Amino acid sequence: MAATTGRYPLEITTPGTQIVMTRVFDAPRELVFEAHTSCEHVSRWWGPRAFETKSCELDFSVGGRWRIVHGRDGEDYAFSGEYKEIVRPERFVWTFAYESHDFEPGVEEFTFEEHEGRTTLTTRSDFPSAELRDQVLQSGMVDGAIETYDRLEEHLEELAGR
Repeated sequence: MAATTGRYPLEITTPGTQIVMTRVFDAPRELVFEAHTSCEHVSRWWGPRAFETKSCELDFSVGGRWRIVHGRDGEDYAFSGEYKEIVRPERFVWTFAYESHDFEPGVEEFTFEEHEGRTTLTTRSDFPSAELRDQVLQSGMVDGAIETYDRLEEHLEELAGR
């Protein structure tokens, strides 16, 4: 499936019990990677536009914890996890939990590949079952991911001074 409102489509596939999202950005991989490493950056683009970032904590180091709380219409939504692996500027792996759900945190891998000044960002999210994967897909995640990556594209343009 491919969808976008930005310059490049967000490609989403569902091999096995994974969700794999791929998006191209007109920016060098060092910049795209850097945009994932601090609250200064992440709070400017992470999540749908209708949500306000209420708090952001990122200890971007192996074993470091992260937590982001978004709010809308008096409701808060918290996400958190731990960094498991970081290879600058190629990839990082973290655990990902949506705190209002009781299931175990999943593992997500982000890879950054540069070709001719453009960066392909691929995110692989592993789930314990296809049923849980499908539940996440039906939760509004796809629309949220499209908007999030569109916002990242805008943030990267700001950082590049375009």
